[in-house]
Amino acid sequence: MLDDLQKWLGAVGALLGISSMIYTWITARSRINGETIEKHERKLIDHDRRIQKVENEVDHLPTKDDFNELNLKLEKSNGLLGKIEAEYKGVHAAVKRIENFLLSKGQSQP
Repeated sequence: MLDDLQKWLGAVGALLGISSMIYTWITARSRINGETIEKHERKLIDHDRRIQKVENEVDHLPTKDDFNELNLKLEKSNGLLGKIEAEYKGVHAAVKRIENFLLSKGQSQP
């Protein structure tokens, strides 16, 4: 009977040893996986913050409608500058005629 008990205790001990090794292997893998998950969570939080920062910046950028409005105003300004240039050419020609007249009048009188 003591012999049978020793066989059973040996079998139970071997089973406990194997079970202990399996448990250690499983928990070690679980710990590694947990650390990897934490690392990925930190990265995800960092990326979320970066995305929020970019979204905040994009919200302040001009839209296509803003650019269209700016383009229309620029075209209007170009039209006004064209009118001013035409007026300037006319004034410039008149001043040149007056200058020539005055210069020619001054040369003819001693």
